[in-house]
Amino acid sequence: MARDVVAQVTPVAEELAAELGLEVVDVEYRREGGGWVLRVFIDKPGGVTLDDCQAVSEALSERLDELDPIPNSYSLEVSSPGIERPLKRPADFQRFAGRRVQLRTFAPVDGRRNFQGRLMGLVEGEVVLETDAGQVAIPLDAVAKAHLVAEF
Repeated sequence: MARDVVAQVTPVAEELAAELGLEVVDVEYRREGGGWVLRVFIDKPGGVTLDDCQAVSEALSERLDELDPIPNSYSLEVSSPGIERPLKRPADFQRFAGRRVQLRTFAPVDGRRNFQGRLMGLVEGEVVLETDAGQVAIPLDAVAKAHLVAEF
């Protein structure tokens, strides 16, 4: 059920966010503390503001009330993905080239599942990282999770 809700809500959220000059980074729908929570993470160059979150929340709430794609009651939360933003789409691996990332694979690649290093980009379907042990290329479809690492 949660995947179906995410699949139905994501294009609606993306359309509304784009109208406001924002992008949807991720959509989650999960059971927490006895209730359901729909989380929409938005971003834009320079970061999002509270006003951005409020605008998307109000527009999305209204649209979801019209479409009624979620069978039970839920709480809607709209927020920034934070400084350790997840990398979900192929374009993310290009856009954030040069930044430090942490990545986990579904199955071992070169005997490892966890990698951290400087993202070099996406080359012919492979995420290229510069790690302490040298450069590694990981097939994009082998990536289970990836996110930016905060650098101070």
